[in-house]
Amino acid sequence: MLIETLGPVLIANRGEIARRIIRTVQRLGLRAIAVHSEADAALPFVREADEAVLIGPADPARSYLDVAKVLEAARATGAGAIHPGHGFLAENAAFARAVIEAGMVWIGPSPEVIGRIGDKINARNLMEAAGVPVAPGTREPVTDLSLALKAAEGIGYPVMVKTAGGGGGIGMSVAHDDEELAKAYEQAARAASRSSGDALDGPDVLLERYVERARHVEVQILGLPGGRVVALGERDCSVQRRHQKVVEESPSPGVTAELRERLLAAAVRAGEAVGCLGVATVECLVDVERQEFVFLEMSTGLQVEHPVTELVTGLDLVELQLRVAAGESPELRAEPSGHAIEFRVHAEDSERFLPGPGPITAWDEPTGEGVRVDSGYAAGDTVTAFYDPLMAKLCVHGSDREEALEKGRKAVAGFVVEGPESNLRFCAELLENAEFVSGDYDTGLVVRMRAPAA
Repeated sequence: MLIETLGPVLIANRGEIARRIIRTVQRLGLRAIAVHSEADAALPFVREADEAVLIGPADPARSYLDVAKVLEAARATGAGAIHPGHGFLAENAAFARAVIEAGMVWIGPSPEVIGRIGDKINARNLMEAAGVPVAPGTREPVTDLSLALKAAEGIGYPVMVKTAGGGGGIGMSVAHDDEELAKAYEQAARAASRSSGDALDGPDVLLERYVERARHVEVQILGLPGGRVVALGERDCSVQRRHQKVVEESPSPGVTAELRERLLAAAVRAGEAVGCLGVATVECLVDVERQEFVFLEMSTGLQVEHPVTELVTGLDLVELQLRVAAGESPELRAEPSGHAIEFRVHAEDSERFLPGPGPITAWDEPTGEGVRVDSGYAAGDTVTAFYDPLMAKLCVHGSDREEALEKGRKAVAGFVVEGPESNLRFCAELLENAEFVSGDYDTGLVVRMRAPAA
């Protein structure tokens, strides 16, 4: 099966990621079909698609998350394949299965793989069996506080408390004693119940040993037809607010050559253990002091931060997804080169990181060698409160980290966004922060940057 046989590709997403996928789909000579809500009707991705279908009101549950409406749009437009992008239905095994049962090609790992790794507890157990390091933690769902207290006694404080399903840092918090654990467990339990939609079964909560000073490092992998899995390098995602990524870079300045070799080998084992086909990401926590790592979670499909991998490898990950889904086994000849950094440009303030949507009165993107902007908006558009506040991803690539940092400073200074709030001032501040500039930072960096002066 060749890529041309995929037919029209429907992108079941919105904003910058829909626009980015459309570019590759059209470059490969395929028709790109967009679906959109009423709130997004005037956005660039809708105009740039070969065809666009209105699937509902602004409420995501009645548009982008409505499986029946997405499939109806796919049938009506003659789509032969569906690309889910990231977020929304991208890691929904039931949606992937419905796409396949409808006779269309699903662009991503199989529903079975998504199901196996979508539950963090099951994923932990699979990784441990495959020889991938995992942190001390619970092997079964923790469904009430008494079990959580007993588990914490065995693991030892501090512990990270999080939901077994879902992502994006939702429901995560650290507990240093029984009192904090009670609050953290209640928070995670509420998040788990909202996620599952069924509070009667009891929440699925996971406890793990918390690493006090850690880096969040992930490995991009690609599963090829025939079972071969390759690692395409790592990304450092340690700049986070509320356990959510803000800035990513590749390669990680905190990973030695020896540690990198172990990380990549473990990621390949992880992909092989679950039978990964297509792109996926193996996320790990690296203990800064001990230079050891443990498995965190595995994400299927495309990640928000995939451009930094593309910039250092010269590969197009969306093209690889499409070719693998068509049954091809693409040759990978790229060797990592240089250093790339991605800044997520959010419609939020730079101090408390609270959303600040609104109409865009001015929008001017930086340009130049080694500068890439994946944006979802333009002047005249409106950032609404219905969706993630991500407006654009500003990426820079240099021959080394020092050059990438300097390009980042110039690009951030040259990015003009007026109307909604933006975190560009935070990005500029980060690029002058001694800890970040040195490369010797961890996941607590943003908290320290925003801590009140003594």
